[in-house]
Amino acid sequence: MKIVLEKAVIRDWKKHDADSIVRHANDRAVWRNLMDRFPHPYTRADAQDWLRFAGEQKPPTNFAIEVEGYAAGGIGFRVGEDVHRRSAEIGYWLGKAYWGRGIVTAALKSLTDYAFQHADLCRIQACVFAWNPASARVLEKAGYTFEGRMAKSVTKDGETTDQLIYAIVR
Repeated sequence: MKIVLEKAVIRDWKKHDADSIVRHANDRAVWRNLMDRFPHPYTRADAQDWLRFAGEQKPPTNFAIEVEGYAAGGIGFRVGEDVHRRSAEIGYWLGKAYWGRGIVTAALKSLTDYAFQHADLCRIQACVFAWNPASARVLEKAGYTFEGRMAKSVTKDGETTDQLIYAIVR
């Protein structure tokens, strides 16, 4: 898969992305806004494990965000199971050097459209840590609607905080 955007490209992960992933992912500021399954420090072995996982997905649902010729972030969605089979959760990250340029907003809009076109979905949602208003704004600019706040629902980096739920429905 390949979607060309004005400032970036959403594409399949490639084996040669490992060094670039480590360069952009091994940043505490990036890690702090992601699930704990995203490791910190982020090593070359972590990148190789990720690339192996992403390469085995059928169909693929996790993609690189390429900026200036290098994988500078990632974006993907996970389709729910059982009664949640027509819903998905979407997530994204981008290297700090590229924050504030509208890259993630454009990528989110495009991958949301892609997910609705290629999976039998009627809802896509994302949860944001309350301390991350920039990510909440990305979701709003991409057409997602704020649905609610889950008080004290996550603990990250020793701090318990609220999650903000955003969703878009088809």
